Amino acid sequence: MDTASETTTTPTRGTADLRALARGGVLNFMGAGFAAVAQFLSVVVLTRGFSKEEAGVFFAATTVFLMGLALARLGTDVGLVYFIARTRALGLGHRVAAYVRAAFGPTVVAAIVIAAVLYAAAPWIAEAAVDGPADDGARYLRALALFLPAAVVSDAALAATRGYRSMRPTALVENIARQGLQLSLLAGLALFGATSLLGAAWAGPYIVTAVIAVLLLRRLMRRPVQPLEPAAEASEKPSEEAAHGGTAGEFWRYTAPRAIASVAQIVLQRFDIVLVAAMLGPVQAAVYTAATRYVVVGQIGNQALGQAVQPQLSAVLSRGDMAGARSLYQTATCWLVLLTWPVYLVFATFAPYSLQLFGGGYEEGADVVLILSLTMLFATICGQVDTVLIMAGKTTWNLANIVTAMTVNIVADLLLIPWLGITGAAAGWAIALFVKNVIPLAQIAHVLRLHPFGRGTLTAAALAGFGFGVLPLTTRLLLDGLLPLLIATFAGACLYGAGCLLRRDVLRLDEIRRIRRRAAPSRPTHA
Repeated sequence: MDTASETTTTPTRGTADLRALARGGVLNFMGAGFAAVAQFLSVVVLTRGFSKEEAGVFFAATTVFLMGLALARLGTDVGLVYFIARTRALGLGHRVAAYVRAAFGPTVVAAIVIAAVLYAAAPWIAEAAVDGPADDGARYLRALALFLPAAVVSDAALAATRGYRSMRPTALVENIARQGLQLSLLAGLALFGATSLLGAAWAGPYIVTAVIAVLLLRRLMRRPVQPLEPAAEASEKPSEEAAHGGTAGEFWRYTAPRAIASVAQIVLQRFDIVLVAAMLGPVQAAVYTAATRYVVVGQIGNQALGQAVQPQLSAVLSRGDMAGARSLYQTATCWLVLLTWPVYLVFATFAPYSLQLFGGGYEEGADVVLILSLTMLFATICGQVDTVLIMAGKTTWNLANIVTAMTVNIVADLLLIPWLGITGAAAGWAIALFVKNVIPLAQIAHVLRLHPFGRGTLTAAALAGFGFGVLPLTTRLLLDGLLPLLIATFAGACLYGAGCLLRRDVLRLDEIRRIRRRAAPSRPTHA
């Protein structure tokens, strides 16, 4: 759903707008799908267009940049979605501008400061982060640092548009435009072997997306104020005085824990690349990064549904509608399993073959793909645990959970990488992902009485597990060669499709089928 004007029916208490979730999820899925493919192809371009050593150094440098970006955002990417969706749901849409102002000033200042530090300290950071040519790492870091403020503005503006429940800007600007431009520039450099411009080619597109995102946000903010839901009951709606007072303070009390949590999150997701580069060298870092890209491709559904469900969860939880929250959580988890389990199971099955795409020598990352793919099966069936916790206002809990998982990850990596190499790094990440999902799952069940394991979720897991797990993996154990595996996977996919069709009512697939059937605006009747 892009604007409030597109909503012609209002969900009542105890129901969730699943059709709107389907619209936002499908649009985000298309955009995130393009982004995941573009990111994957970018890694292929880098691994095939440059040496393993050059690629490994660059992967480590971009990881440092992303950690700086996470720190500079100060958690506003989540805070803006939460407060914009919440105030509009409660009929206080005129307060949106105050929250946007509260967010943008500090983030821009933080981005400039962090970029300056990153630029000045590039030689020392490169020497510590990469067991290899520090000069190349410093050059990449300095080039990347120049684009950090633009990246922060782009992320913050797009987050604010999602608070309006408008998924189109993120899908088109971030996922398609930036990723497509980035891939094109990297491919051009690989063609001519211009390694010195890699940093600018990778981060330069943020300037384009920042300009477009700000213009789109201004357009949304200039529209007439119209709440997404009817005005809440007086007991549920904050007083006008409270709404006007302390906007910045309210925003930063909620968002501050996310500022630290977002850094811990990026450390959890990518810091193992830096550790591998520092402990094993850039060549092993290149192999490990290539292997983990398959996990990123599998996160298409998680990213797409997460962005669509955030503003809706904020709205229903702000009204105390726990039945609506339960419906959103379980339906989103069901669709997440439907989308991602087949992908992860295919990656686990074809791991020895798929890594050949990156070039010679990358096959040694097959165990990494297997470990992380199987781990993500558990992570996805837990659903959007972090999103539920954050949209319930428990940002401090979320911070504690992510810091705990990050600590587990770093300790496990330091113990396992010297012993098992990149397989140890994958095992450390797998342990941390288990911790990261189990803790909030227990918190949500205890405090909110919510869980993701509805009939739809369990049905989706059973269908995917048999079609893409039992059948192909059994074939791989009994028969050698790629052809029998392809035949078994195709047969499993046919069975999976048939099962989804037969159980479409339980899987809530009818909501996705109806996304194009928008009700016509109501017209006045004449006597």
